[in-house]
Amino acid sequence: MKRFLSLLLAFVITSAHATTPAILNHTLNPLLPGKPIALSQYAGKAVLVVNVASRCGFTPQYAGLETLYKRYESKGLVILGIPANDFGAQELASNKDIAEFCQKNYGVSFPMFEKLDAPLPRQPFHAALIKATGQAPQWNFHKYLIDRGGKVTSFSSNVEPLSPTLVSAIESALNSKR
Repeated sequence: MKRFLSLLLAFVITSAHATTPAILNHTLNPLLPGKPIALSQYAGKAVLVVNVASRCGFTPQYAGLETLYKRYESKGLVILGIPANDFGAQELASNKDIAEFCQKNYGVSFPMFEKLDAPLPRQPFHAALIKATGQAPQWNFHKYLIDRGGKVTSFSSNVEPLSPTLVSAIESALNSKR
């Protein structure tokens, strides 16, 4: 019986890993101090990854991102905001300042991660997104949509969160199979 339970546990663990798209096999630190977050916890969801900045012409997109999150969270969408200072040094200095800015100005409730200390292409998760799409961000608020099966699509900063193009892609990602 003990051997059977051991084999069953190994099967369950292997099955869980098999359903996690490789692109989600990364860990990021939350915006405010806390335990690192394994992105594999978002397996089975549609994931919209956005490199954000607080003092950018695209910063008002936070409002559209929050609207998307509220509209589709219950259907399986998660938005991951990742502050970066790659373009025009437009991000605030500290993670605490970023968190306060996002909450005060946009009521951001989707997961936010700590400000990157390396350029996006050198950060492992973004490097994987770039490799998957062949498209690196050219500015703040570039978006990568990962469907439930792990397929990644890239959207430039000019694509507004509530644009028909992105909304349609999100709905397709939510309807995709694992």
